[in-house]
Amino acid sequence: MVTYRKHFVAVLAVAVVCATALVAPPATAAPAACAAPVPSTTQPGYLVADPACDLDGTPFRALTDASGTPIARVLTGIRAGAAYRIEVPLHWNGELVVYAHGYRGSDTTVYVDDPALRAHYVAQGFAWAASSYSTNGYDVGQGVRDSYALIDVFRQVTGSAARAVYMTGASMGGHVTAVAIEKHPRAFVGAMPYCGVLGDTELFDYFLDANVTAAALTGVDVDFPLTPPADYQDTWRAQVAAVLPQLGVTAGAPPVLTAAGHTWSDVVERRSGGERPGFDGSFAYWNAARSLAPLDDLPFLFGIYPGLTGGTGGIADGNVTDNRFTLYRSTDRRWPTAAEWRLNADVLRVRRTAGPSRGLDGIPRVHGRPPVPVLSLHDIGDLFVPFSMEQVYARRAALHGRSGLFVSRAIRGVGHCDFTPAELERAFDDLVGWVRHGTRPGGDAILDRRTVAAPEFGCRWTVGVRSTFTAPPCPA
Repeated sequence: MVTYRKHFVAVLAVAVVCATALVAPPATAAPAACAAPVPSTTQPGYLVADPACDLDGTPFRALTDASGTPIARVLTGIRAGAAYRIEVPLHWNGELVVYAHGYRGSDTTVYVDDPALRAHYVAQGFAWAASSYSTNGYDVGQGVRDSYALIDVFRQVTGSAARAVYMTGASMGGHVTAVAIEKHPRAFVGAMPYCGVLGDTELFDYFLDANVTAAALTGVDVDFPLTPPADYQDTWRAQVAAVLPQLGVTAGAPPVLTAAGHTWSDVVERRSGGERPGFDGSFAYWNAARSLAPLDDLPFLFGIYPGLTGGTGGIADGNVTDNRFTLYRSTDRRWPTAAEWRLNADVLRVRRTAGPSRGLDGIPRVHGRPPVPVLSLHDIGDLFVPFSMEQVYARRAALHGRSGLFVSRAIRGVGHCDFTPAELERAFDDLVGWVRHGTRPGGDAILDRRTVAAPEFGCRWTVGVRSTFTAPPCPA
């Protein structure tokens, strides 16, 4: 959902401006100089950054071998207000990977960047293509349109149609991936979302849950305005200021949890995927972290309260969050305790006025009907796009009789999209093998509560040890 690379800071810098004008229509090899962003032809007020350059002004070049000889060719351009990049190995295997990027805030400059597995794709003979999308914000529908369009753009600018296309994406790009394969089931042969929003609007329910339970446990009255007034951010800051000391949470510092804070941690653990290794350290990590601007003076989860936008995610026609029938638990006992019943009696209840869209407007629904093999990865300590997103998708896939087409792998990390190259490479290679040979690769039993709670959960697919993930080490 956010621009990733282990942390969640949204990178919204505008591209370096040079004097040369960008020629948009034809696909071209990357020039030596960067061009200034050009006005979008489809989105008034938007600019499109030069896809032939990175945001720091570095020209985008084809990958080379050890001697500096190019091993691929690159093509860039702008179509319908969206910038694109394409890289084709000189020894192309005829297959294409379409990459969907994550959330980029509300800035009005769109830009394209490279997938984390760029070098691996090229080394394995795969071409890849990526779009800036023509909009920013949580516009999954536009991400689907622009990503799907790349298949035809690739054919036009290279002169060759790909014989097989894989869809992949990170964070919000995982949401794009899940929707794209359902909207265009014949276009793709396999999909690899990672750290993805596979539960569509249930992500925003989780944001709601974290905040209203914190308020209920500390006896602070909070509200959820469907049309927030202009000064609501200040009102929310004042309410959060009354909550934090009672939890033992301070923005920018490790928490020293009170009894109420420990109970809140237990509730968030269950709402984000269930009891699992390393959660205490993950909870401390995310509570020490500051939220996204302009609420970066608050601890992370408090700055993404859905009430700040009326529950619209900035794009839906109404409030998409709902907790009227949510039973909040802080234990795994068979029956709720008296304290759990009190929490559920005290918590603010919110009713949705809109739901996930069945089209590409608003926040598109992920039905959980994968038409092709899907292999996904998720950090079990991620509390921005939580591990529970995998479980939501797994349940929906099971409901539609598609469990055999979904494999999920748990990774022992606390960041958002905190994966090592080896983890991603192995997953992609296993997906390709699944598509080509029909043998379903291994994954984790993410819907088995005892498996998830086991001390060794996440060990099987994790490559490397994260210093920020605090749990007993994996068995040798």
